[in-house]
Amino acid sequence: MTRAEEDVISAGPLGTGPVAALYDCVITHVRRTPLRHALRHRTYLWCVDLDRLPVLPRALRPLARFDARDHFAGTAVSLRAGLDAYLAAHGVDLEGGRVVMLAHARVFGFVFNPLSVFWCHDASGALVCVVAEVHNTYGQRHCYLLRPDEAGEAEADKEFYVSPFLAVEGRYRMRLPLPGERLGLTVHLEDEGGRAFTAVVRGVRRPASVPALLSAAVRRPWSTAAVWAGIRRHGIHLLLRGLPVHPRVRSTPQKGMLP
Repeated sequence: MTRAEEDVISAGPLGTGPVAALYDCVITHVRRTPLRHALRHRTYLWCVDLDRLPVLPRALRPLARFDARDHFAGTAVSLRAGLDAYLAAHGVDLEGGRVVMLAHARVFGFVFNPLSVFWCHDASGALVCVVAEVHNTYGQRHCYLLRPDEAGEAEADKEFYVSPFLAVEGRYRMRLPLPGERLGLTVHLEDEGGRAFTAVVRGVRRPASVPALLSAAVRRPWSTAAVWAGIRRHGIHLLLRGLPVHPRVRSTPQKGMLP
């Protein structure tokens, strides 16, 4: 393997680091009511520039594919076009500014992203907004358009059915700072009874090289399917513990999203 082949993508500006990075992550969920339950899952996430997506050697492309069908309305010609269409529907124009995405890529044709995050900058490099895109295990997705403060913190009313054990009510309090050498995201769901649920993502940055991707794939094979299966497994566990189920509600399509 040549030195050129060792790089998933050539170096370039993404803050002060390379265009693409991998984060070895630990994801923790803590449910507090009406019973306490926690799960902990290890995986890896990609951090990429939407205008300079990684191009892998042909033999490794089944391990990472970024497909516009997996985000927003799913009909755009590219991920960037899908994001821009969603933002335009909400009156936001980045004027070509940089967008950084944190998400799973497709692995062997399958992807599941409980949360994808898009940090959206204007042409001057200033952060304009953050889009938090949530997927549930029923094939639906929903975006929250956020305006974080200087600490990366934002709030939004819950509008989307995610877990069958949590009603579509309450308010999210999120901390979503742009990833650096460390990744640290936190999402709290608060309702009338207090803090009902917390999700935390912690990770360490690795250059997106072929050796790093192969190492991650060996340690976490078919990582996206493992995330989906893990959520389903814990759901069955909660059902067997007698946690009541909230009927799934039909969601209203968002502007710039799936009909």
